[in-house]
Amino acid sequence: MKRYIIIAIALITGLTACDDLLDTKPLSQISPETYFKTETDLQMFSNTFYNNLLDKSPYDKQSDLYIQQNLSAEMIGGNRRTVPNSGGGWSWSDLRKMNTLLVYIDQCEDKAAVLKYTALTRFFRAYFYFDKVKRFGDVPWYDKELGSADEDLYKPRDSRELVMTKMIEDIDFAIENLPANVSTYRVNKWAALALKARFCLYEGTYRKYHNISLDGHDYNYYLDLAAKAAERIIKESSYKLYTTGNPTKDYLMLFAQENASVDEYIMAIKFDYSLGIYHNATAHTVVATQGRPGLTRKFVNSYLMADGTAFTDKEGWQEASFIDEVKNRDPRLAQSIRTPGYTRIGTTKVLAPDLTGSVTGYHPVKFVQDPTASGGQVDRNDRSTCDLPVFRLAEVYLNYAEAKAEMGTLTQNDLDISINKLRTRVGMPYLMMSAANANPDWYLSSAQYGYPNVSGANKGVILEIRRERAVELNQEGFRFDDLVRWKSGTSINQELYGMYFKQPGSYDLTGDGVADYILYAEGTSKPTAPDGVQVLQLGKDILLTEGDHGYVYYHKNISRTPFNEGRDYLYPIPINERSLNKNLTQNPGWNDGLDF
Repeated sequence: MKRYIIIAIALITGLTACDDLLDTKPLSQISPETYFKTETDLQMFSNTFYNNLLDKSPYDKQSDLYIQQNLSAEMIGGNRRTVPNSGGGWSWSDLRKMNTLLVYIDQCEDKAAVLKYTALTRFFRAYFYFDKVKRFGDVPWYDKELGSADEDLYKPRDSRELVMTKMIEDIDFAIENLPANVSTYRVNKWAALALKARFCLYEGTYRKYHNISLDGHDYNYYLDLAAKAAERIIKESSYKLYTTGNPTKDYLMLFAQENASVDEYIMAIKFDYSLGIYHNATAHTVVATQGRPGLTRKFVNSYLMADGTAFTDKEGWQEASFIDEVKNRDPRLAQSIRTPGYTRIGTTKVLAPDLTGSVTGYHPVKFVQDPTASGGQVDRNDRSTCDLPVFRLAEVYLNYAEAKAEMGTLTQNDLDISINKLRTRVGMPYLMMSAANANPDWYLSSAQYGYPNVSGANKGVILEIRRERAVELNQEGFRFDDLVRWKSGTSINQELYGMYFKQPGSYDLTGDGVADYILYAEGTSKPTAPDGVQVLQLGKDILLTEGDHGYVYYHKNISRTPFNEGRDYLYPIPINERSLNKNLTQNPGWNDGLDF
């Protein structure tokens, strides 16, 4: 599957981890001693950072809340997760390009450009290392070019504390020296603050829930930095939530419109049909051969009722029919999956959830564009052109509230300037801190559906912030990382169920009183159905937990291994890298066959 963003020029040939570090200079027809003379040189060289580091497909990342026909290795677990020979995220070519730029940047006579692109490069170096720390924990810190004789090539991994300290130095320099004007497709000061809030929240909660105590700073230090960075965006920037005053449409349209909201998107990736720059979000969702994605019932259950009460406190919630379970819910549910009355943007035809196009029946609609977009080609592979978010204000609000709650300094006013703005956009009641803490939601704190390791005076409001985060940031690529930092890998083990069907028979999923599906039992004759009604055989075309009734369970016959608490929070270092550098230790629980 191809995914692109604009690259103005390719100046460096990408190499494998060891080769790119061993090369004394970047491979190019242009000598670095004669380049880096103008701002244009610096911009063109640094454009590769945008292309190589930013995620062009956040919408298809699997987790306990969002799955596809073929489960990822992380979702299956066990021996599906192995130590690779090479690759596996252990690549350093982009870092070498950054350090190369920083070495030669002073050759530029435009000193304002030197400062700006030094700040930009240090932003991306912090971004690069954040991904490495999330994936591997301790990693070597490199802030200079390395030659073949440099002993640092074979040094051991640096501590997580050292790497985080260096990342903070980089991002603080970027914050201080990047421009503050709105620049939706380019890094600015506010994007740097958003990155700082993101990685400091990750580090603070990771240390808290994994009970990590290192020489240096404790988890509160990082949580405080996260809250302060987010607060600066909230109080000093011009960003605001996208809204037209329509709580039933605004959340959906934010992600489906062609151009990123300059109000809410602090930074986005630009896609453009006329330039042939696409992604695959629409086809991934609407074309049955593209993955058959679906939200899980556990996730759908977690959406609040429109009045702010919990759906899972209602009698009979476990076996509620689709029509009943999606009625009077948080409006973001109907803007995240097909619900009764759903129509594609710009059309009038009502579409039922496609049980052959979604493995759970909870058929996603986020990032799905008007079928006339991209010259009417949007439903084809790689023809979506809605801009994708990198940083948006909603995440900043969530990061701020969570950091304050985890530190124990959260107030109702903090919620009102963050979480409750998200709720206001969709017409939901305010989250009240005292009420949440007085009665923590049983569903969200249960081992079967939620996070049993949350405790303390702020337990209730932390759970509610996690609910809000899951709902608001659905399909934006955060969920698996969130489970890792919360030490909630057991959530991966929770059941991947879909809709509930009481028995064989006819089912109306659009709410118009007319059947959309007929389910019939194995061993019985296939019913004759009117045009437009799909007929599915139980046990063949659709799998239910109890055979002839129960929850849709597409992966019923797939053997999944429970999340390995001693291994799976970090990824393994590839075998070839450890063979070349024997000072690299392997992460706990991963057996690569090397005995040093």
